[in-house]
Amino acid sequence: MVEVTSGGATDVETDFAAEADAIVGGAEAAAVVDRLASEARFFLTDVDGAQMVWRRFGSGPAVLLVHGGHGNWLHWVRNIEALAAHHTVWAPDMPGYGESGDAPGAELPVLVAALVAHYAQLPDTGEIDVVGFSFGGLTASHLASALPQVRRLALLGPGGHAGPRRQQRALVDWRQAADAEALAVAMRHNVEAFMISDPARIDALALLAYTDACRHARFRSKHISRAGGLADALDRFGGPVLVAYGENDVTAEPERVLERLVAKRAGREAAIVPGAGHWVQYEAHAAVNALLLDWLAR
Repeated sequence: MVEVTSGGATDVETDFAAEADAIVGGAEAAAVVDRLASEARFFLTDVDGAQMVWRRFGSGPAVLLVHGGHGNWLHWVRNIEALAAHHTVWAPDMPGYGESGDAPGAELPVLVAALVAHYAQLPDTGEIDVVGFSFGGLTASHLASALPQVRRLALLGPGGHAGPRRQQRALVDWRQAADAEALAVAMRHNVEAFMISDPARIDALALLAYTDACRHARFRSKHISRAGGLADALDRFGGPVLVAYGENDVTAEPERVLERLVAKRAGREAAIVPGAGHWVQYEAHAAVNALLLDWLAR
């Protein structure tokens, strides 16, 4: 493990300027990301020659944030500071995402094993809480029984539930965009179709974070999220679990999933966040930050 004191400026991050140029308000959004990145302590772990990037914020009881598919640490851009006021927050890019190196394989057990090996190189690997979003929720459910000393688990819009989905609008292939402006249009369409329920809440920061995450994702997670496995992973963990969905999450029917995963299960709690879509911790960040802080303080 190597700590990098520069705050994490890498070749990947130099793309922010080009991405921001095509977004109305993009320069201001990039400044928000740059400021947040400057507040981090930046760590690199290395397993078999593959590096993984970790950002650490704040101090206090440790929390690991596991981003979603087509994601990176910016899935938590509106949550890190609230959590870091009370916790040591680890916000990595998983292998195959963001600034980290490629994953050693294409399946979930391989990814989980790699995460465990990288995590073991971090300083102060004592008790920790784990919070996961979307595909990262499914990943976090497996990590909860694979990492040492996981206290409690919180899942936001987790994949792997094996139930029906409610997506009505098809995503567009942003890779076919002819220029930066077309890319920005495609990304906004996909955010509105999949991530955020209320179009009025799609701001420049959401578009910049989503664009950067998608452009640097190499690990393909869709088939894993749709294959199930969440219920079994939670049973293996056996500890306290919070499962929350946005009311309008297109990746699930929240009431049905929560009935199956949470109802009448000791140590498990459910929440549905009104008016929010899949990227619930962004769209309804104030409500979700309060929910997480309460859960983590138990």
